[in-house]
Amino acid sequence: MPASTTVTIRLEPTIKDRLDRLATVTNRSKSFLAADAIREYIELNEWQIRETQAAIAEANAGDFASDAEVQSVFRKWDVDAA
Repeated sequence: MPASTTVTIRLEPTIKDRLDRLATVTNRSKSFLAADAIREYIELNEWQIRETQAAIAEANAGDFASDAEVQSVFRKWDVDAA
């Protein structure tokens, strides 16, 4: 198991109560659940940032779909793009 460190956070009382209940019903520690939630949040946000940066790089390089490609996708989904 990787080394860990302690972080102190402030929670709204209702969130703490919900965390307490979830820890009880899942038989997990509050610390485990909080660390897991933070890990998932960070992974999702890192992914979104990477994808946004890649899309910006593509746009800056002029890598756009042509009008014909866009129309083809709309036809595939039976959408009027006009």
